Amino acid sequence: MPNSNAKFHCSHRSGREASRRELVSRSLQSAQHCLEEQDFGTAYAHYLLVLNLAPELKTSVKETFQFTLFKWAEELDSLARIQDLFNCYEQALELYPNDEVICNSMGEHLFRMGFRDEAAGYFHKAVKLNPDFADAKENFYRVANWLVERWHFIMLNDTKRNLTYLKAIENAVRSGCKSVLDIGTGTGILSMFAKKAGASFVYACELSKTMYELACDVLAANNMEREIKLLHLKSLDIEIPKHIPERVSLVVTETVDAGLFGEGIVESLIHAWEHLLLQPK
Repeated sequence: MPNSNAKFHCSHRSGREASRRELVSRSLQSAQHCLEEQDFGTAYAHYLLVLNLAPELKTSVKETFQFTLFKWAEELDSLARIQDLFNCYEQALELYPNDEVICNSMGEHLFRMGFRDEAAGYFHKAVKLNPDFADAKENFYRVANWLVERWHFIMLNDTKRNLTYLKAIENAVRSGCKSVLDIGTGTGILSMFAKKAGASFVYACELSKTMYELACDVLAANNMEREIKLLHLKSLDIEIPKHIPERVSLVVTETVDAGLFGEGIVESLIHAWEHLLLQPK
């Protein structure tokens, strides 16, 4: 009797496997037929089914799947079916999470729709995945020109200004300020000043996704990514102990420029003083 059960289960598994292969084969044939008829939406649906049933085919159908996705996305874009377009890219990235071509294409759609910060994130990821991907590099630099304010470059090259900040931070740390919060860190320069000055704990927050990712790269390039905790948050949203363990002894910021009040820096500093900064005894 046990042998009969084993044979039954083995036969049942073999039957399911045969059915799976048959369904995959038919779906591939249907997808190809739909492509020939330029029915990209149906072809895309067939490829989704194939890739979910047979993940082992990901490599062999990858280029055709990409072509189908991009053609279907163009149609969805022309029909203003924006949510459906994004859903398709999310499905594609679940199947191919490290595909630089799909990331770059997603970024291009986002950029055309005005979501520049989000687009920069996808372009950045594509370049990370493949540093030699020329289209993604060009797209990232193009969107960066929109997002990185010109005054960042001026400030970074203002040696006198930077040395003044460095000296002030060094003096504060040497006088006993061992935990530092950098509001609107940008490239992370003030956070690095604080760490190099000897601060035990350094936290930095940056609201812009593009600048946050740039700061991550800068910290990594300087081997300080583990020494400075970088938060992709508005300073007003920082909570203790959720984001930082306790109040800090020094707050630094370089967001004071011609846009002082427009930056919301006054509110940020008041919040930091009331909730994040150690109060004098």
